[in-house]
Amino acid sequence: MMNATMAQQMANKDGFIAALDQSGGSTPKALKLYGVAEDAYSNDTEMFALIHAMRARIIKSPAFTGEKVIGAILFERTMDGDIDGTPTADYLWDKRGIVPFLKVDQGLMEEQSGVQLMKPMNGLDTLLKRAVSKNIFGTKMRSVINAADKAGIEAIVAQQFEVGSQILGHGLMPIIEPEVNIKIDDKAEAEELLLAAIQRHLETVANGQQVMLKLSLPTKANLYKPLVNDPRVMRVVALSGGYSRDEANELLSANPGVIASFSRALTEGLSHGQSDADFDATLAATIDSIFEASRAA
Repeated sequence: MMNATMAQQMANKDGFIAALDQSGGSTPKALKLYGVAEDAYSNDTEMFALIHAMRARIIKSPAFTGEKVIGAILFERTMDGDIDGTPTADYLWDKRGIVPFLKVDQGLMEEQSGVQLMKPMNGLDTLLKRAVSKNIFGTKMRSVINAADKAGIEAIVAQQFEVGSQILGHGLMPIIEPEVNIKIDDKAEAEELLLAAIQRHLETVANGQQVMLKLSLPTKANLYKPLVNDPRVMRVVALSGGYSRDEANELLSANPGVIASFSRALTEGLSHGQSDADFDATLAATIDSIFEASRAA
């Protein structure tokens, strides 16, 4: 059963969600941006230990609390790890007041009809049971839209909601993330098609249940306002999607009711070589800026 206190925070509290869920494919790039070169590790075990240390440093920073960061999305290995001897999800909630989520997708399929569906998630039920046992509140899964193709977008949204129903069946809150590639020429058209498809599939959400949505910042401000106001949607959150933090914050501020769920834009400016004082000051300024953009009226 969903934690009612966590649900109340996610539904109503000002703040944003930190995306700390870089997976195997994106970890080398995240470490490089953090100042850790690929020659600093020789295998996946060492690589994941370094990214866990980075995430732990962020989570333990004084500014990283539920006052402004209301949720955090974890990679599976991060969920299975600990911080100072406490399981990561419990550390987030019990010591920082931050609601823990888990990334559950296994990556993307090759593009068809202008979209990349999620790969089959073998063992998803087993993973979801483990997530429940580790006090995870919800999940996140990403697929990508590369063209304004109506059939492709319908397929991507149908898949997201089908898996979302499976996740709800375990008492977890699904964050549905059909990302629109911000670099495509027909981005605005793709977003209109996406909105219509999501609205259709929200009709399949059972009475008394909700989902969350994680969407690219739209070309047309307030495009997703109907989703923000839909009682079947707990929260609409936005990914930075390749925008710089300043660009993402500016676009986010133009979409009241939508809050951030940034990854690269959150860690922008952080470096392995920074002193703790510099690291904490940089992160605090970043959190303040994203928080203000997320609470724009």
